Amino acid sequence: MDAASLLTGLLLGALLATAVTLGVVSLTTRRRPADAGLEPVHESLDHLHRLLAGIERARATAHGELREQMGTVGQASAQLKHETAALVTALRTPHVRGRWGEVQLRRVVEVAGLLEHCDFVEQPSGTNDEGAGVRPDLVVTLADGRQVVVDAKVPFAGYIEAVQATDQAVRDQRIQVHARQLRTHVDALAARRYPTAFRPAAPFTVLFVPSDGFLTTALEAEPGLLEYGFSRDVVLATPSTLLALLRTVAYSWRQERLARDADQVLEVGRRLHARLGTLSGHLIRLGSALGTTMTRYNETVGSYERSVLTAARRFDDLGIAESPVPEPTPLEATVRTLRPAEPERDDEETRNGTTG
Repeated sequence: MDAASLLTGLLLGALLATAVTLGVVSLTTRRRPADAGLEPVHESLDHLHRLLAGIERARATAHGELREQMGTVGQASAQLKHETAALVTALRTPHVRGRWGEVQLRRVVEVAGLLEHCDFVEQPSGTNDEGAGVRPDLVVTLADGRQVVVDAKVPFAGYIEAVQATDQAVRDQRIQVHARQLRTHVDALAARRYPTAFRPAAPFTVLFVPSDGFLTTALEAEPGLLEYGFSRDVVLATPSTLLALLRTVAYSWRQERLARDADQVLEVGRRLHARLGTLSGHLIRLGSALGTTMTRYNETVGSYERSVLTAARRFDDLGIAESPVPEPTPLEATVRTLRPAEPERDDEETRNGTTG
């Protein structure tokens, strides 16, 4: 029973109770027309009548809104059914299935944080050791230079038919077909010998299954499918497992870049240290030259005072010179020398202002 039927039943019950009450009141009024004590009863009945009328209007409004909502839900359901049927029809086409698998693979790679043309290349062409041309969907480069080949062209027509089947026997039969299709694709992928076309490459090929449900359903019919793939050097990977693999690859690349940057920083530090040593040698020689120059200058000033200024002052005493000869003063400054580095102090000694 829905809400509208329940509300209608309650309204009819209230109206029936009102009719019975009105009948009793009318019968009582005929018997005692002059009874003034029935006036409150009439007022209560009028109030109840207005209340029931409001409830009826609210019920009609709610019923109309409910009908409108049910119509909208019906239209959305029909549209969803139509689009689902169109999607299922499209996925039955091999090239559409392949394209959908490639899109799923690209999303997983982007979420993993890999960079195109740096960490991976899409659909590269190569030639295997048998001379046949191959073109996988993705080739991921590891930090050590090795490559991992990923293929996303997985058949799942049997899976779609199994999902659409209403009979359990038909569903089980379609699941068996789906498992056989996946096993056959493993054989076909192993026959392409991708690792020999991209060297250096890991000795296996990753078979990307675009949905975890595809692989789970196939394993229900053939539990040894993963082991069979391993024996053919084919690793079946769903989006979750491939994401974990690619995240590991991305982490190794980050560590490789950090190590390479650390080596570059170390090399720059070595060159800077060598240049600082050269500059310190220049400063030491310059300071030594400045000290020698100041010594020679002071010696020259002393000789000038003793030998030359003595005779010049006699001209001043005789009044011949117009102005006295200026006297140069010796330089008393000293050249600061580089001191050896002092040992570092402990933090506690530094805070206390003491030395060890």
